[in-house]
Amino acid sequence: RDTAGLNILDLSGESQENINFITNLGHRIYTENFLHIVDSTYQAEDSLSERALQDLGNRVLQQCFDFPDHYFDGALVWDSLQHLKPPVLQIAVGGLFRVLRPNAYLFALFSAQERVQEMEACSYRIADSQTLLLASTGSRPIQFFSTRMLEKIFQQYQTVKFFLTRDHLREVLVKR
Repeated sequence: RDTAGLNILDLSGESQENINFITNLGHRIYTENFLHIVDSTYQAEDSLSERALQDLGNRVLQQCFDFPDHYFDGALVWDSLQHLKPPVLQIAVGGLFRVLRPNAYLFALFSAQERVQEMEACSYRIADSQTLLLASTGSRPIQFFSTRMLEKIFQQYQTVKFFLTRDHLREVLVKR
């Protein structure tokens, strides 16, 4: 809030609420509908080999993170990473690392429920500084990540902080 003119990446897709909130703070927002791009790139990922998943992950990387290195001061990743297979997840996290400036922050959400195999993916809308609106975009398979696994996924980043919410979600704040 204290710094104006930041570049923010929002992976939830274009939303007038998010655009208004971020730009009213004096920042620039860039949106990508990350899960839609993932879906349009491949449909039956379960039947793909790890090599094929890596190739497809690289295509998603080219479409979603086609920005200069160190371009963004922050990223709103929301729940999108928990819906990815591990090879695609690693590529996406690497892409985020590349486009984020040093000391930039990344905000992500992960399910805290171990036994859940499928979960509603959501589109996130920032109504105001205290209110986040969620709209379901359909049920999708998820990967469960323990705290230790998330630390490993974000190991190239400076810090990883976890906050457990009352909705069985883990808020993850990562500093590049």
